[in-house]
Amino acid sequence: MSNSHIGSDFDDFLREEGIFEEIEARAIKKVIAAMIEQTMAEKHVTKTEMARRMATSRGQLNRLLDPANPSVTLATLAKAARAIGKRMSISFDDLQSA
Repeated sequence: MSNSHIGSDFDDFLREEGIFEEIEARAIKKVIAAMIEQTMAEKHVTKTEMARRMATSRGQLNRLLDPANPSVTLATLAKAARAIGKRMSISFDDLQSA
């Protein structure tokens, strides 16, 4: 029995399965949610206060912080960053360096 994935990396496997971009997006969302929550904790900002600063509901904030919910807009991320005294920046890296 031969395994065609022996010796390949996990990214190659995900690409072959056609799910690399989806998995990468979910991982990025999980990191962003963790960063926001960590900064909120460091600054002693409750979810209620965070929602007030963002002029949104607790439900919307919970969706933003939910790592399993990949749907989030750049505008919402920018509002969240401002609400905790941060600025959002985005960078693009070459595929060869990733």
